[in-house]
Amino acid sequence: MQKLVTVVLIAAFFSLASCGAKKSGNELADKKAQLENLKSQESKLNDQIVALQAEIVQLDPSASQEKAKLVSLDTLKAAVFTHYINLQGRVNAENIAYVTPRNGGGQVKELYVKQGDVVSKGQLLLKLDDAVLQRQLSVQETQLAYAQDLYQRQNNLWKENIGTEVQMINAKNQVDQLQKQIELTKEQIGFSNVYAEMDGVANEVTIKVGEIFTGGPTGPGGMDIQLVNTSALKVTVNVPENYLDAVKVGGNILVNLPDINKTIPAKVTVKSSIVDANSGSFYIEAHLPNDKDLHPNQTALVKIQDYTSPNAIVVPLNTVQNDQNGKFVLVAANENNKMVARKRQVQVGQFYADNLEIKSGLQAGDIIIGNGYEGLYDGQAITVTGE
Repeated sequence: MQKLVTVVLIAAFFSLASCGAKKSGNELADKKAQLENLKSQESKLNDQIVALQAEIVQLDPSASQEKAKLVSLDTLKAAVFTHYINLQGRVNAENIAYVTPRNGGGQVKELYVKQGDVVSKGQLLLKLDDAVLQRQLSVQETQLAYAQDLYQRQNNLWKENIGTEVQMINAKNQVDQLQKQIELTKEQIGFSNVYAEMDGVANEVTIKVGEIFTGGPTGPGGMDIQLVNTSALKVTVNVPENYLDAVKVGGNILVNLPDINKTIPAKVTVKSSIVDANSGSFYIEAHLPNDKDLHPNQTALVKIQDYTSPNAIVVPLNTVQNDQNGKFVLVAANENNKMVARKRQVQVGQFYADNLEIKSGLQAGDIIIGNGYEGLYDGQAITVTGE
């Protein structure tokens, strides 16, 4: 019996808790609805107050004399307005090369470069083991000397009408073949000398004397020599795919190097036509001028110009307000020898760096209200800072 009572009490507790939770949820929804209703009423009351204040000023101009509000004014002028896409990029070298041997590689006998060295095109960087080829060359040169002597003897006999023409021709062919073999062996020996194929800096030198060098970034154990030409640099940026139509080859960009406090104008020189499936971005690059302060792998803050208007009307973003008719800006108007605030409905365009482009509603010469615009109503008297 006692167990039954306990079960009933537990069931009743959970039932009450559930009802309480439902009641709490309903109460929260009711309060949110009440808040939205009050906000709506507040907005309507503010509009009514503004309208009544304007009507009072019109009926009794003296009523506004004591309510002039201190503001600052700014006369609008047509100017160039530019919108940028702000992204992060990286400085890279145009020419990066991994040194590779021409004969497939071999054991390093001499190394003539270290990391950080400036090298010139054609400079000897390392020498591979050529002992086998040198022995082969020595044997071939001995064989050539013997073949040349044999040919000379055969030629002398031929001049005395001794022997056959075939014997002389065979002796001559033997000399020619050995000469060609020697030329080939010397060329192979030359392949053991590894030269720089371009001017640059030895950015990586991970090979050592005695190790097997095959070259390239995928050599055994990562042993390689990487050359970077720092005289030709570029900036590379990954751009989100939603800007695919906005960014074009030839477009202007600004490259800021924050670590050296330098900004460089450039133009987009390469734009990939494929969007990366993993990052959802496409690739662009721009050539950079030769500058001793620029280095590969520097971080760059890149501004990509995607819109410009040569004669735009621009206002500070915070001066644009909203009412039931849309967006408006407060301007200063001289009425009856008094300065009053007037609403000017506007159509807006792009915005960048706290500046908003005005497509219509304002023009050059209009005087907008800057500081002090908050709380102003249409027709309210204003006074200018400093008067």
